[in-house]
Amino acid sequence: MKHLENENIQLIAQSARDFATQNILPHVMEWDESQTFPVEVFKKLGEMGFMGILVPEELGGSGLSYDEYIAIVDEISQVDPSIGLSVAAHNSLCTNHILTFATEEQKQRWIPKLATGEWIGAWGLTEHNTGSDAGGMSTTAVKDGDEWVINGAKNFITHAISGDVAVVMTRTGEKGAKNNATAFVVEKGTPGFTSGKKENKLGMRASETAELIFDNVRVSDENRLGEVGEGFKQALTILDGGRISIAALSLGIAKGAYKAALKYSKERHQFGQPIANFQAINFKLAEMATEIEASELLIYKAAYLKNNQQPMSTEGAMAKYFASEACVRIANEAVQIFGGYGYTKDFPVEKFYRDSKLCTIGEGTTEIQKLVIGRNITKD
Repeated sequence: MKHLENENIQLIAQSARDFATQNILPHVMEWDESQTFPVEVFKKLGEMGFMGILVPEELGGSGLSYDEYIAIVDEISQVDPSIGLSVAAHNSLCTNHILTFATEEQKQRWIPKLATGEWIGAWGLTEHNTGSDAGGMSTTAVKDGDEWVINGAKNFITHAISGDVAVVMTRTGEKGAKNNATAFVVEKGTPGFTSGKKENKLGMRASETAELIFDNVRVSDENRLGEVGEGFKQALTILDGGRISIAALSLGIAKGAYKAALKYSKERHQFGQPIANFQAINFKLAEMATEIEASELLIYKAAYLKNNQQPMSTEGAMAKYFASEACVRIANEAVQIFGGYGYTKDFPVEKFYRDSKLCTIGEGTTEIQKLVIGRNITKD
């Protein structure tokens, strides 16, 4: 894209591309089949500065903007969306929540380890009975002297097993009441804090998803992020930025599927010519390319607003909604262009197809994005 020909972004995108080609590409199907979460790759990503992309340099991070962040997630996701998803979850959910709402002392305690990849971060909001209705969550934190006692469980949590630290939303007030949630940082090894069943998923299989379980977990009040009752408000702020992440992930999937389909359509000959010459295929490719361009523009508009500390709730939701739905359509058409070969695991489009669906669900479903957009455009 012409508007992104910024030398710094190009250099960072190239380094992410090179890293993914060298360290991820040879193992994509092996990790997918075995559902392996490759912790050692994330340690290497930490050395590259890709685990603390938005973290200031004085806290051990790369001190980059959302523009570079999108480029990194996009490039990695073109090779393996599972790894792109985990990079996004670590950066924009766990690390960013602490960075945004912690005290200076708390930041010094946790951020450098997260930003360098020494620690892998998890973020816990969703529960078995509460997805979009997070206000009705059952996990509670009860004050006991200078400590809080946490009980309950979270599910569909990225890095629940391998994560070293988790930001967890708990209920500290009445169910359904406003301002009833508080966020805490819980470190692995805290008594009563364990992980549960690993999910056996359709796609994104190398990105670990499991339960977090809290059985009378005691944490100091010093582990509380922000004020009591602010947790849900904090979570919504973090999800606003997180929508850019999932949109960037969607963009990477769309580009990966499109590039594979374009290459194949030029190489595959039927009736004495490349199938790319046939209007049916040509039109598919035209639609895919246009949707990628539109997705990218929406994503970078949301990033521009975020970088400049301007409201971007509507634009973030639009980018996530459009890019995630587009990546499902594009991956579907890529399989169609490949024909029978697209249905086999010998070609990459089968995996892009499976991985794409998560983007319309995670960090707020398509329906929730429409709800956010609709409310924002109709309110006075």
